[in-house]
Formats: sequence, structure tokens, C-alpha cells
Amino acid sequence: MKKLSLLLLFCSISFLGVSQHDDSMSEGPFSQLIIRGATLINGTGAPPRGPVDIVIEKNRITQIKVVGYPGVPINDKIRPQLKARGKEIDAHGSYVLPGFVDMHGHIGGIAQGAEPDYVFKLWMAHGVTTVREPSGRGIDFGLDLKKKSQRNEIIAPRLFIYTGFGQKSKGFNPLDDQPISTAEQARIWVRANAKRGADGIKFFGAAPEIMSAALDENKKLGLRSACHHAQIDVAKWNVLSSARAGLTSMEHWYGLPEALFDDRTIQDYPANYNYQNEQHRFEQAGKLWAQAAKPHSAHWNAVMNELLDLDFTLDPTLNIYEASRDLHRARRAEWHETYTLPSLWEFYQPSKISHGSYWHDWGTEQEVAWKENYKLWMEFINEYKNRGGRVTTGSDSGFIFQLYGFAYVRELELLREAGFHPLEVIQSATLNGAEALGMQDEIGSIDIGKLADLVIVDENPLANFKVLYGTGAIKLTDENEVVRVGGVKYTIKDGIIYDAKKLLQDVARQVTEAKEQQNYKLKQPGIGVE
Repeated sequence: MKKLSLLLLFCSISFLGVSQHDDSMSEGPFSQLIIRGATLINGTGAPPRGPVDIVIEKNRITQIKVVGYPGVPINDKIRPQLKARGKEIDAHGSYVLPGFVDMHGHIGGIAQGAEPDYVFKLWMAHGVTTVREPSGRGIDFGLDLKKKSQRNEIIAPRLFIYTGFGQKSKGFNPLDDQPISTAEQARIWVRANAKRGADGIKFFGAAPEIMSAALDENKKLGLRSACHHAQIDVAKWNVLSSARAGLTSMEHWYGLPEALFDDRTIQDYPANYNYQNEQHRFEQAGKLWAQAAKPHSAHWNAVMNELLDLDFTLDPTLNIYEASRDLHRARRAEWHETYTLPSLWEFYQPSKISHGSYWHDWGTEQEVAWKENYKLWMEFINEYKNRGGRVTTGSDSGFIFQLYGFAYVRELELLREAGFHPLEVIQSATLNGAEALGMQDEIGSIDIGKLADLVIVDENPLANFKVLYGTGAIKLTDENEVVRVGGVKYTIKDGIIYDAKKLLQDVARQVTEAKEQQNYKLKQPGIGVE
């Protein structure tokens, strides 16, 4: 089936809208909820402790009580008492963590055929209770979903909507559809964006005078910002330029190697390079870190010191580029068969049009270059963290064979590969994200007075982050039986308990129905093509 007709057919399927709450997948909130006997892995960097009882009243944590010692029977007399109409979760032997924050989550896409209900359930099934969307289908679309999530009318994480700079939608045309070409127009747009209710702005770069004006105005209004420093404008405006002007976080890594150049000012593009050619774009990006200043050199340290002084946030999204260094691994991920929609799978395939489908002629040489790219990139990130810098966790799913929810867990694994201690990974995924959003007083750790966003899993993620995947981790028992263990058991958001495994079952149903309606069978690229 042709890609275009496949997408049109899929977009017509009725179940893809935003579903109302399904009581079989969730319950609550309750006047009182007590999580009993769990081991607490907090987002503060503190070591695990337990058993603890965590008391939640409506949507606030009101008590965290250590109720004993490992291997010793708990004295019920010292435990918090359950009130009438209260609810208990038996979490003895389980682990409880703060809800995860995805700092780079797109709420699906029309080209991918991925609608909010599908995306939200995948996120929530993997413990993601808060998502910052850095540009999407428009401010009206995003804010409508945000309000429905706030009212818990839909199954969805807490949303923070950052409008793409210059983006317009119905009822939001402050410049009468003129492109932003002056500093004053930039300020007008930024003020209108704030008035509209956006939480911030996602930039891709622009002329220096426009970026300066927009960031200055946004900062005056008290809003936050993110930037993917696209190659089109990065030669004139890199990460240091943005940070000095007031940008609060950088996305991916574009713009950072350029700030680290010490023997050039422009990336070493070959003569036949064309940015619109996705293979050119991503192949040459894989050679970029090698052109930057050497690790721990004077220029490397100077750039890092300035970003640290500016309290700048790095949101690396390591997972979204992993296919660049190991295409086979990414496209053969075991969850694709059950949880990846046909339209999304088609979007991933080699294409001259679809973003991130740059598999025109990808092989060993490209992957080796990207492996070296990762070594240098990870070295900067890890050192930045070690020197007190804020590194957050973002997934950027929906592109390059990375699936919502599953890709977030892969991001945790890659931060671990970069050198983060498992507790530092959890801190990045929780409290660091909350701080970057200005929400550290409400979410990001399990503390008295904070909102009731939590994740419960039966296996220890500090020993193996794979136990957070919806497909679980493989284990051999003492009886020589191969089993699957883990997978998030419950995701709690706003005091509402979501059965993570039932959420995944519903996603699997959606995918199965789409395949049946289209008589579709997932195939690897180039196999079965006439």
C-alpha cells in the first residue's frame, strides 16, 4: 500500500481521538490513599529506603512513614491508619518512584497517524506523568488537551505546551499571517503567545536580532524556552548565543558543538551537501562533535563554565538518534510488532520526504561516525552533570523508530551509558525535569505537600532499567524457566491510580484493529516489496 493512501485510511479510523476516562483502566482519586510497604526511590538523589507507607489525601502527599526494616515483620500498630472509604495498595516488595517527566514529548503527529489517546496511554503506561511538548500541531490543539488533562477528563500526563516560534493557529494571528522578519514583530508574537496561555516557546533559530528580541520579551513575561538550533541559522546563533540571551534549555545537541568550534566557524559541509536531503543532514551531523574542541581543553571548559554560570539546562534526547549508530537494533525492537501503528511504521521507512527517514544508503561508515559522536556528546553531558549542571530526560518519540513510552525508558538506559549513576538517572527523569519547568515545589520528588504523581514497579529499576519497559525484562528462574519480569504496575497521576498493563492492552487493541482494517502486516524495509 502506498504511504499516502495508508495514512489517509488510518486517519479515518474512529478510535484515534481522545478517549474519555475508562474506569477499567483507572480508579480514584480517593479521600485517602495509602501505598503500603514499598521501597522508596526518590528523585532527590537519596538512596532507597523502606519499607515505607505513603499517605495521599485527594491529590497531595500528606505522610511518608518508615514502618520497619527489611526482612523484619512490620508492626501494624505504628502504621498510618486507613480512614473510612480510603484505598490501600499493597506494595510490599515493590518500588515506588516519582512520576517521570518527559521534557521533549510530541503529542503524536498527522504524518505519523499517531493521535493523542494512543500516545498518552503509551506514556502513562511507562510512568510518564508530566510532558513538555516543544511545538506541536498548534497552540489551540495543545491547550485543549492540557485543560482536559488538568480536569482528568482524559487519560493523559500533565502537559506543558511550548508553541513553535512564529507558529499560528485558528484565533491566533497577531501579525495577520505575516512572517516574523523584525525584532518588533518577534516581540508582538511573543506577547500574543503568552496571552494565549502557552507555557513557553520552542525555537529553531532565527536571525540574531529576532532571537534576541523574542528571548528578551519571553523572559520579561516570566516564560521558559527551548531551542533546537537548526543548521539553517546556527552559524550566526549557537547555544552560547541563546543562553546569553535568556534561553532556558537546549534540545538535542545541535548548536553545542558549534559553540565549541576553535579552528572553524562553520561545520565542514561537503560541496554537494543539501539540507533538504535527510541523508546528507544526518550523515554530516554524525561528524560534528569530532570538529569541536577536544574534551577538557581550554575552550571546552570555557563553554561549559559559562553554561553552568547561566544555570542552563541540557535536554539531550539521546535515544532519538540511536538508530544512527545502530539501525538494526532500533528497527528490530521487540515492541514494534504489538504496539507500533501501521501508519507510524510506514513513516519510519526510507523516504525522501518523511522527517528522520534518512535510510537512503546507511551503513557501517555512518554508524561508526555516529558511535564516535555519541562518545564525545556523552562525555560533555556527564561532565556537565558532575559539575552541577542540570540534565533532563526527553524522548522526542515518533521519529526514527522510537516509540512513545518505550523510548523514554531507553533514554534512561542511555544516560546510564553516559556515566550517570542509576540514582542520577532517576534524578534527571524527575526532579531535574520539575526544576526545568519551574514545578519543583509540586512534582519531581516524593515529599510531603507535593502532588501525588508516582510510579510503582515490582522490580528494582536501579539494578536494571529494562524492568520499566512495557515488555519487561527477560530473566531465568531457579527452575530454569525463562520469564518476563517488571513493566510498570501502576502509574499514579493527580492521585488517580492507572493500571499500566491495562493501558498497554488498550494500545495493543488499537494496533490490532488498525492492522485488521487495513489487512496490514508489519514488514522490515525492502522485504516483500514487489
